[in-house]
Amino acid sequence: MTRERPAGNLPVELSGVVGRRQELSQARRLLADTRLLTLTGLGGVGKTRLALRVAAEARRAFRDGVWLVDLAPLQDGELLPRAVADALGLRDESLQRPLSGLVEFLEDKQLLLVLDGCEHLTYAAAMLAGKLLGAAPRLRILATSREILGVEGEYVLAVPPLAVPEPGQPPATLTQSDAVRLFAERGAAVLHGFTVTEANADAVTTLCRRLEGIPLAIELAAARLQALSVTQILDRLDTHTPAYRTSVPRHQTMRTAIDWSYDLCTPQERTLWARLSVFSGEFDLEAAEHVCAGDGLPQEQIFDLVASLLDKSILVRGEHVAHYRYRLLEIIRQYGQNVLAESGEEMASRRRHRDHFRDLAKRAEADWFGPRQAEWIARLRHDHANLRAALDFCLREPGEARHALEIVAALWNYWVFFAGSFGEGRHWLERALELDGQPTAARAKALWVDAWFALRQADLNAAPPLLDECRELARRLDDRVALAFVAHFSGLTAYLRGDTAEAIGLLLEARDRHAANGDQDGVWMTLFHLVIAYSSAGDDDRANALAAECLAMCEARSAYLSKSNALWVVGLARWFRGEQDRASALVRDGLKIMRSLDDRWGVATCLEVLAWVEAADGRDERAAELFGAAGMVWQAMGTSLPALRPFADFHNLCETQLRMSLGHSGYSAAFQRGSELTTEQAVDHALDIKERPPAPRQEAEPGEAAMLTPRQREVAALVAEGLSNKDIAAKLVIAQRTAEGHVESILTKLGFTSRVQIAAWVSSHR
Repeated sequence: MTRERPAGNLPVELSGVVGRRQELSQARRLLADTRLLTLTGLGGVGKTRLALRVAAEARRAFRDGVWLVDLAPLQDGELLPRAVADALGLRDESLQRPLSGLVEFLEDKQLLLVLDGCEHLTYAAAMLAGKLLGAAPRLRILATSREILGVEGEYVLAVPPLAVPEPGQPPATLTQSDAVRLFAERGAAVLHGFTVTEANADAVTTLCRRLEGIPLAIELAAARLQALSVTQILDRLDTHTPAYRTSVPRHQTMRTAIDWSYDLCTPQERTLWARLSVFSGEFDLEAAEHVCAGDGLPQEQIFDLVASLLDKSILVRGEHVAHYRYRLLEIIRQYGQNVLAESGEEMASRRRHRDHFRDLAKRAEADWFGPRQAEWIARLRHDHANLRAALDFCLREPGEARHALEIVAALWNYWVFFAGSFGEGRHWLERALELDGQPTAARAKALWVDAWFALRQADLNAAPPLLDECRELARRLDDRVALAFVAHFSGLTAYLRGDTAEAIGLLLEARDRHAANGDQDGVWMTLFHLVIAYSSAGDDDRANALAAECLAMCEARSAYLSKSNALWVVGLARWFRGEQDRASALVRDGLKIMRSLDDRWGVATCLEVLAWVEAADGRDERAAELFGAAGMVWQAMGTSLPALRPFADFHNLCETQLRMSLGHSGYSAAFQRGSELTTEQAVDHALDIKERPPAPRQEAEPGEAAMLTPRQREVAALVAEGLSNKDIAAKLVIAQRTAEGHVESILTKLGFTSRVQIAAWVSSHR
């Protein structure tokens, strides 16, 4: 059973906001009075945590949700509109500029957009905010930045450090200080039983005053309680010489705190910290081992060093429980980048980072047509920020553009199906093709991939020149793989232009070339397009035979994603033969898979064909509703029937019949009902799931709550409260490994992959 997801993507709050009552009250009031509120302050002061709390508390006021866009991993301001679209779950299939599609989507939305970490993209963020606010009257933006954006109408709320105590306060009143409360809470998290006592009160007071109430500096100090007493921490901090005496005092304090944390690390921990700074966003242990090992850091020691940096709060663990990922807070990452640059290792580290993600992209391509498609989709999505960082490096550093060609081209299946943007793929490819004009196999591949992206965007004028250049280059290089794809996409171009006979001839040539190259992925994809071409030509028998062959190939390789598309095209072939019931069953089977993988293009095509089936069976209102639902999905992707343009006659004929049957107003009303559905609701409607049942009571759901033991339910509730495994273990007085085992069991039993899903499940069952 699936449930409608709440609008928005705010993460579960893992550690509460300490204090900040005045700032929260001010922010709530200002957000009610203005459409752009920027929280400013020095790095480490807690802008992000405050913004997330304000956004969470304001969620009910925004019908279309609250959406977080983390800008820290983004290096290229041109990609900012795409990053916002990604966060909103939009797909960009259109030829228009990403900003235009974003404006069109947001213009009627009542929505809060949280732009977190704008300081390195201030101009781009300001331009975007101005455009969106001007076009979407019910949109509000909450931004965090070390600098104001300078947009007309912007309200600014400076986020100060936490209040620190006066010297000599007794322990009983000391915890009224927000700075002391934060130190005590974070200290207890790393040292069970830690409290502020008569014995350490003076040292705690002095430490919080020395750190000037800056939350990140306090948390870094508290993390050392595993090894040092408060007095020892204070002594070491007081003897540390500030690196920049001329800087603003509080900036100097934050820098001093990070310097101090760095100095307390072992030489190997320092080296790892610096090398990890080349990552953008989150990374996994495998990436850390490949990118950071060597030159004094044995690969087998990376895990222990990562664990040590986690304990010191230098690294933060993400919430991907089944496969842990890590990240550096942005101010910590910037510090590491400075150290890396001063060490002379920066270029070597960035090349290792590039090589790792280039190899990852090639591994994904080689393994694509098989049982791990969903796994690769998830992995590449998690690493999207790092793939962008690797590409940005390749295009900024002279002589590296060829590697960018290799990375983008290897990801062609990912860009097409799940990156959410052909436009982004073309953005990277065209920049790389311009920078590297050498006649290489990498360029030949990039040319046919670029042509494929253009065809998916219905840019029929752009594809032929790319294919012509690729053909000439492939012949010079005797590149048989490239020649196969040239024939393939030349055939598809002919089909999209209405020359079905030429299309079939070229696609048959491509199939034979793919087969000779041993490229099974290419063969099945060509069969897919041949089925469409033969169906359009009226050769139903041939189309049906090839459709069966296409589906059999996917089943033999256990290619789950490819199978969903094969089911759709087999259903299409059956529809052309007039086998409505069989067509409907096949397309619905494909639709179920497409929904599970968030394949928006596939969902839209299935809804379209199911509308034809319903119309053929006389269920006119339902057909019109499905047309509306399909139109909603296409519109969200910024396009309209891109792959079905040659079938426009069928769509238009069906629509004309529906208008005659239902009347203009009846058709419009049914179409409107469909267009107002969410994607999840539209799929439910197409699958005859009448309505989403309310969340059942725990004892009434054998597939979910009844499978959990009382202890596991207790652990799930603590996960929903934002407690870490270590915190859960301390609260329940069990071993941390036992707590981890409970969390893993809960995930397995409920079929979840993240703590966020557990939290949502607990909330729905309360």
